Amino acid sequence: MPKTSSRLNYFTESVIRRMTRVANAHGAINLSQGFPDFDPPPELLQAAERAARSGPHQYAVTWGAPNFRAALARKQSRFMGIPLDPDAHFVVTCGSTEAMMVAMMTACNPGDRVIIFSPFYENYVADTILSGAEPIYVPLRPPNFSFDADELRRAFAQKPKALILCTPANPSGKVFTRDELLFIAKLAEEYDTFVITDEVYEHIVYAPSKHVYFAALPGMFERTISCSSLSKTYSITGWRLGYVIAPPAIINDARKVHDFLTVGAAAPLQEAAVTALGFADSYYEELRAVYTEKRTVFLKHLDEAGLTYTRPEGAYYVMVDIAEFDWESDVEFCEWMAREIGVAAVPGSSFFREPVRHLIRFHFAKQTETLMSAGERLMKLRSKARLG
Repeated sequence: MPKTSSRLNYFTESVIRRMTRVANAHGAINLSQGFPDFDPPPELLQAAERAARSGPHQYAVTWGAPNFRAALARKQSRFMGIPLDPDAHFVVTCGSTEAMMVAMMTACNPGDRVIIFSPFYENYVADTILSGAEPIYVPLRPPNFSFDADELRRAFAQKPKALILCTPANPSGKVFTRDELLFIAKLAEEYDTFVITDEVYEHIVYAPSKHVYFAALPGMFERTISCSSLSKTYSITGWRLGYVIAPPAIINDARKVHDFLTVGAAAPLQEAAVTALGFADSYYEELRAVYTEKRTVFLKHLDEAGLTYTRPEGAYYVMVDIAEFDWESDVEFCEWMAREIGVAAVPGSSFFREPVRHLIRFHFAKQTETLMSAGERLMKLRSKARLG
């Protein structure tokens, strides 16, 4: 029998999705894979019902239905502060997962190098390898998950084709400051590098932090490939509606990649989502308030359980330090915790290039009752775990 591709030897299956299966097997509260356990906005559900009955039910335009792109352009122009043309600047994708893959395959040739900050969302490494590129890792150091300017410059000196930037960041909850982004922008311009952004948590940011769109920085639109989705903002992770924003020359190539990857995103869901894209600013203010409260509730339970963590500035994840429990394997710890405590998390080693085994990631995109139940279970952690 012939052998499968050797590039598959350089990454594993998704640890995040595997932990969901572990949670399901043991009936644990799933705080591993980041999806809500509450419904999307009722207006969006009503729009989905109408689309299910009335359509459209056939292919939309490959790079996105015109009315969806128009609504998306109005919304993103408002928040990004730059004029966006629905016909020139957008590709609609099957979630931000495809958007990132489209961006990588559009930007990179086999053999190119790509800067990835560590910790990272696990897909970035797979995307890089599947594109035939080589990752260059730059550590973000806790507790603030900041980069060292000299280390980043040395990475750029290796002449990468692109840098992947996730802000607000998964898994750390870091929100890159404007000064940090301006420094990255300076290096990107100096070394003529693309910046591929993942901004799916753009509206989930906690005061006083503020999200700055990299593409909106002076001179950066022409070299930025912005990726995002509707999944987190409207609690519709299963709808798989994402998008790429870039200058027309890049978009023209990205459309070719997208066409032959998936053809197009679901037409009736695009139709329904137009409703959400027309929400007033008050929706996003309320979203921020809701997640701020969820963060407060869950961090209070972590405090009561005596756990050490890094306070997230954005997104809905929190990194918890389990060093005191003295387990050699964070993977085994998470499997044990799902089985014995009834709460599932993601082992931090899946996010780091460095040999990190003492961190795990929880998410708090859950109903208050779910978070309280998880908190009660975590109170048993000290009495059951092996203490060092």
